Amino acid sequence: MSVVFEMSAFAILLPLLGAALIGGRMLSGAGRGDAAEPWTVRWAMLQAWLALLVLVAVAVAAIMEGTPGRIEFARWIESGPVALPLSVLIDAKSLIFALIVQVVGVVVLRFSRTYLHREGAFHRFYFGLCLFLAGMQLIVLAGDAALTFVGWELAGFSSWLLIGYDTERANATQNALYAFVTNRIGDAGFILGLALAFLWIGNTAWPSLVDTGLDRVSARLLLFGFVVAAIAKSAQLPLSGWLARALEGPTPSSAIFYGAIMVHAGVWMLIRLEPVLRLVQDIMIQVALFGLVTALYGWFAGLTQSDVKSSLVFATTTQVGLMFFACGLGFFDFAFVHLCLHALLRAAQFLLAPSYMHLLSQPAPEPPAWLKSRSWWYGAALSRFWIEPLAQTLVIAPAQAVARDVRAADEAVLMPLLASSVEGEVPGAGGRVLAWAADWCDSVEQRLTQIASSGRPAQLMRQAGEYFLELEALLERPRYLLILVAATFMVIL
Repeated sequence: MSVVFEMSAFAILLPLLGAALIGGRMLSGAGRGDAAEPWTVRWAMLQAWLALLVLVAVAVAAIMEGTPGRIEFARWIESGPVALPLSVLIDAKSLIFALIVQVVGVVVLRFSRTYLHREGAFHRFYFGLCLFLAGMQLIVLAGDAALTFVGWELAGFSSWLLIGYDTERANATQNALYAFVTNRIGDAGFILGLALAFLWIGNTAWPSLVDTGLDRVSARLLLFGFVVAAIAKSAQLPLSGWLARALEGPTPSSAIFYGAIMVHAGVWMLIRLEPVLRLVQDIMIQVALFGLVTALYGWFAGLTQSDVKSSLVFATTTQVGLMFFACGLGFFDFAFVHLCLHALLRAAQFLLAPSYMHLLSQPAPEPPAWLKSRSWWYGAALSRFWIEPLAQTLVIAPAQAVARDVRAADEAVLMPLLASSVEGEVPGAGGRVLAWAADWCDSVEQRLTQIASSGRPAQLMRQAGEYFLELEALLERPRYLLILVAATFMVIL
C-alpha cells in the first residue's frame, strides 16, 4: 500500500490545525481587529489548499493502484472490550465527496475574505469554517462510526457557532439554539446506533456495520438510530424547521453548511449503510416516505418564498428529500451522483445570492395561480405547514423549560447551600461543612506525607506494601486461584 494513502489523514488534521491556531491567536489577543485579517486569511487558505493537494494526490494514487479501503493508524480509546481506532476508509465515493467538500471549502474561504472584511467577528467566522471543514472531512473519511460521530459533533458545533454569528441580534442566538436542540435528537439516535453496534458486533468500523450478520430485528433496531441521525442532519420532516432558521448566519456559511455540504451528511450516512438497508426493506420504505413527504413540503413552501436565500434553502430541502427517496427505492448510486452535482450547483447559487437582485431585472415571481386559488393550501405553504411552531412547542420550549428549572433549583438550593464568603457574605451551612472537610483532608494529607518521608511508620508501610505484592503474586498462580474459587463456592453453597 502506498504511503500516499496514509497521508489522507492530513485532510482532517490540517483544517483542525488551522482552527486551533486561529483560535489560539484570538485568545492571546493577537488575532483580533482589521490588522490581523490578512494573517487569518493566509493561514486558513494555506491549510485548505494543502488539504486539497493531499486529497488530489490520494485520488491520483487510487486511480493508479486502486482504493485501499480501510486504513487503521492507532487506537485513541481502549477500555476493556471497547477499542476505538483512528482510521480512514478510502473508496471511490469517499474520495469524490471529500474532494467536493474541500473545493467548496477553498472557494468559500476565499469568498469570505472580501464579503466579511472589517466584520467584528471576522476571525471567529474563519475559526468556525476551519473547524467545520475538519468535522466534515472526518464524517466523509472516517473508517469508524464512532470517529464519524466526532466529526458529526464538530460540524454541528461549528454550525451553531456560525448561525449565532451576530451575537448582538436576538434572532440569531435564538435560531442557533433552535438548530442546536433539534439536531440533538439526531445525535441521540446516532448514540443509540453506536451503543447497539458495540453490544451486538463488538466494534463500530464501517465494514463491520455493513457486514453485520445480524438478524432482521437486530438490524432494524441498529438502523433505527442511524436513520434518525440522518433525518435530523439532512433536515427531513418532522425535523426540517431548523434549516430555514439557519439562514441567520452569513451567506458564505449558508453556502457551505446548509446548501452544499452539511445538509448532505444524512444522505451520505444512508449511502454508507446501503448493504444493511437492503436487508431491511421496511426501513427503506420509511426512508423513501420521509424523503417524498419532505420533497413535497419543500416544493410547496418554496413556491411562496419571496427572497433568494429562502427560495434556495427550500429548493435544497426538496432536492435532499429526493435523495432520501432515491435511497429508499434502492438507487444509492443515483443518490450519490445527485448529491455531488447538487452540492456544487447549490454552493455557487448561495454564493451568488447577494448579487441576484442586481443580476436579475424582474422582481421575484408570484406564487402560481393554482396555489393562490386554493386558500387553505396557500396559507399552509405560506406558514411552512406550521412545522417550526410545532417543533418549538414540542421540542425547544420543553428543553428551555427544563434548563430554566435546573437553573432555578441551582440558585434557590445549591448556591445558598454551598455559598462561600464573597464581599462579606456569611458562608452557607454546606459551604462551612465543605470548608471543614477540606481543611481536615489537607491536614491528614500533610501528616501522611511527613510519615512517608521518614521514621518507623514509613518503614512499616513499605513492608506492608511488599507483603501485599507477594500475596498478589501467589493469588495469580493457577493452583491458589482454584483454591480461592473453590472456597468461594463452598461459602455460597
